Parts: sequence; C-alpha cells; structure tokens
Amino acid sequence: MLARKGLLPDGFLLTRLAEDQNQPNRSRSRSQRARFITKTGSCNVAHKNIREQGRFLQDVFTTMVDLKWQHSLLIFTSAFLCSWMLFAMIWWLMAFAHGDLEPRDPEGEPGPVPCVTAIHSFTSAFLFSIEVQVTIGFGGRMVTEECPLAITVLIIQNILGLIINAVMLGCVFMKTAQANRRAETLIFSRHAVIAPRNGRPTFMFRLGDLRKSMIISATVQLQVIRRTVTAEGEVIPVCQLDIQVENPLRSNGIFLVSPLIISHTMERGSPLYELSAQSLASEDLEIIVVLEGVVETTGITMQARTSYTPEEILWGRRFVSIITEEDGRYCVDYSKFGNTVPVRMPSLSAKELDQTRGVQEGGSEVQPQGWGLVRAGRGGFRRGGRTCDSSAPQPWYAQSEKPAEREAEQKGQKKTVQLEVIGRQIEEDGLEDMSD
Repeated sequence: MLARKGLLPDGFLLTRLAEDQNQPNRSRSRSQRARFITKTGSCNVAHKNIREQGRFLQDVFTTMVDLKWQHSLLIFTSAFLCSWMLFAMIWWLMAFAHGDLEPRDPEGEPGPVPCVTAIHSFTSAFLFSIEVQVTIGFGGRMVTEECPLAITVLIIQNILGLIINAVMLGCVFMKTAQANRRAETLIFSRHAVIAPRNGRPTFMFRLGDLRKSMIISATVQLQVIRRTVTAEGEVIPVCQLDIQVENPLRSNGIFLVSPLIISHTMERGSPLYELSAQSLASEDLEIIVVLEGVVETTGITMQARTSYTPEEILWGRRFVSIITEEDGRYCVDYSKFGNTVPVRMPSLSAKELDQTRGVQEGGSEVQPQGWGLVRAGRGGFRRGGRTCDSSAPQPWYAQSEKPAEREAEQKGQKKTVQLEVIGRQIEEDGLEDMSD
C-alpha cells in the first residue's frame, strides 16, 4: 500500500521479502506463540464473559468511536431512518385528527386551514418529515398557525435532528483523526538484533518516520512481558518489567528526524541480563515497544506500538547504515531499513560474560617483584631477610632502617624476657628440690 502511494520505493518491499526468505523461520518448527501486541500495534487480547455490558452504554460516544466503520455507518443510517419514520407517523396522525386527509372538491368552497399544507397521505408526511429534519424546504409543504401542536412537534424534530447530526460528525471526525492513523507512517524494523556495542551485549531495533512532519516530544518505552513464579509459588502469567532505553541522546526522548537505532545495554539489573543465544529460542518473553508523541500538524497525542518475540530477535547481527551525505544534505535509503549483517559475538549471556571477565581479572593479579615471600612471624612476610607488613608490603628496593632509629625505639620499650630462659630456671629449681 505504501509503495502504491509513493511513500516507499518498490525496492524496499522487494528487499523485505528477500530478507524474510533468507532469515530462518524458527517458529515453523513449533506451534505459534501467543503475543500481546501484534506487529501492527493492535492488542491481541480477547475479553470474554463480561456480564456488565451496560457499562459500555454509559460512555456511548467512546463506544461509537471504537466501533468499525461499517457498524458506525449502519447505526447512523438507522438513526436517521427511524427518526424520519417516527415524525412522519406523528405528522400523518396530526393531519388525520385535524381532518386534513379528507378529499375536497377543488371547485367547491375551501375547507378549514390544515395544520400542514399539501399532506394527503403517509408518503407526503414522510417527505415533509425529511424536509423538516434536513432543512431542505422545497416550498410545497409548510406548517401553518392553525395547530400549536404542529409548531411544538416542528421544534422537537429540529432539535433531535441537530443532536443526531452533531453526534455523527463528532464520531466521524474522531475516527478519522485517531492517534493510530499517524502511526501508519511510523515503521519499525521487522527484527530486533543483539550485538556487542562498546564491549557490552546490546539489544537494538530500528525506528523511522516516513513523513516530513515531525513527532514533537517523542519518547520510546520498552517493556518485557514474561511468565514468572514468585518465591511463594504464585504464578504470574503477565509480568511487566521496564527496560532502560539508551538511544543516541541518552534519554527516553528522541529527535526523530531520521531513522534511529534504539538500544538497551544488557547489564546487571536488566531483565535480559541472563539471556544467551541458546536460551533465546526457549525463552517465553515478549519485548513491547511504545512510541508516544504529539503530531506536529494537528497537535494530537499519538502512540505507535510493536513487539518482538524470541523468533524475531537475531543474535550476533547488527543493522547496516542507511544514511549518506549527498549534495550537502543527508539521504536515507529505506530499501536497507531492515537489513542486517553478522558480527562476531560469543553465545554467552551478559551475566556469564561478566563472570568470565571477573575470573580472568581476579587471576591476573601482578605478583610483587623481588624474592619469594616467606611467612615470617605474625602479620608479616620475610623478603630478602627483612620483615614487612602484610597490609602494606615494602618493595624489595626499600632501604633498611637506620641503627640510630632502632636504638631510639628500643629505649622507649620495656625489657622482654624470653620463654626459654624462664623454662630453664624452673627446671633448675626443680632439680635442686629433688636433691635436697
């Protein structure tokens, strides 16, 4: 459709078709997974067994806007026809009660003034009802001052017709100016990729706007929907976790003047921290992308949505560049919008990579230079015949303390007696007692 309207070149669609054929379809080997958000942005949720249906009638306008076009047109056509038939019946009964339907001799004396002129049957009453409500006024039929009730009915029908017209115009305007209509020209890459960026595994997808009119205050939000089990054993079928977005502007706000690659670093604290190439195929998760902003031309808040399942996430690939500089301006080649190229990347998760790096960093500690360390006393090491503190080991080239400083330290210390001398004295005293 976009190619027929001239918004996208034909090569873009051909490239996307070739891309889908080249990519392995991992979903064909197993049953298709249910997803909450389809690729077009609609919610894939069916509401069943709703007993309080009357709640929808309390907000009739929103209900009318949410209906499909064929249903809305059917309701409005039925409303107009029913109102015309109802007031046609009222006008016919009024003419019948007043005696306006009795045949008169055109050559005879004129009869009483009718309530509505030129009403002779139900068909003429129906035509008069249409003329009153649509304000056509052909001039052949009109209300006279003979019947005050006819004037009251005329006022009521005009008011009711204005209400029906206002509701119909409001619904048509809201349905044509809905926020999701602007999302038709916002495109997301069919696949997301996981590739290294700045040494870290990064989840990425591409976002673009086909219109020249911009999206003001555009923000991107990412959420992971997965099935989780709490510590108490409670099963949460839909657990929503926010993902921090790291776009080129380092915030959730983006300047969508050209296609951007929105990224998320898979680091500690990320819901994708334990995701690896092997576990990706068996993971039961869905990554939802929500783009919100204000339409520049209309000022209406819009929202575009899409999602990525594990089958649509490519491991070890990155997007190709599509922006070039030609004749002093930047040009975007949308035929390569979803193209990816393989890159070298380990199949380990970000958590396993961090653990591997931690072991390597911990095992590569530099040993102190000099001779080997020998345990020497309490809380120290002996290196080269000297003892140094274990908390702050001295280098091998440190100079020995001066004798004068040692003597000054020894003068302030108390005299110590070795244990060997005390033991020898005790043994001598014991021998003397035995000899006595």
